[in-house]
Amino acid sequence: MKKTILLLAVLWSLLPAQSLDGKKVFETYCWGCHHQSAVAFGPSFTQIASKRTFEEIEAYILDPKAMYKAFGHQRSVMPKLDLNDNERACIARYILSFKKDH
Repeated sequence: MKKTILLLAVLWSLLPAQSLDGKKVFETYCWGCHHQSAVAFGPSFTQIASKRTFEEIEAYILDPKAMYKAFGHQRSVMPKLDLNDNERACIARYILSFKKDH
């Protein structure tokens, strides 16, 4: 029995980790206030991508109340989202995919 459990544990560890999809993270956490290219309650991803770097997007997601003044906003109604590092990176990359190249 112990050998079977050990074998299953080893096989499980060899399976590739489920990769996150930025669009899926967006649909789960962001869609209520942001849309990809249209202004909703918050700015569109196209607008955000045209002004922000990957690091700035991650910082704002991590702690919007600490970052809103640095971004020139009078206030922030964005909630602090409980996302892990991978989820933040996925959504930041997804947002930046809407940047229009000039």
